Amino acid sequence: MSKNPLYWDASYEIVLTLMEVYPDIDLDSVGLEELNRMIIELPDFDDDPALVNDGILNDILREWYEENTQ
Repeated sequence: MSKNPLYWDASYEIVLTLMEVYPDIDLDSVGLEELNRMIIELPDFDDDPALVNDGILNDILREWYEENTQ
């Protein structure tokens, strides 16, 4: 897992941590609310949950999908 605190603007690091914590998840079934919950529950997440918006979550989900399909 990440050794540094995770913030919303560190989408790649968030994605890598999500891939470690949820290696077998079906990304097609993950909605934005669930993704938000999953991120703020990560042990190293240290940002204000209120700062997120759908654009940030969509970017993280897209990046996760791309990393997962390489």
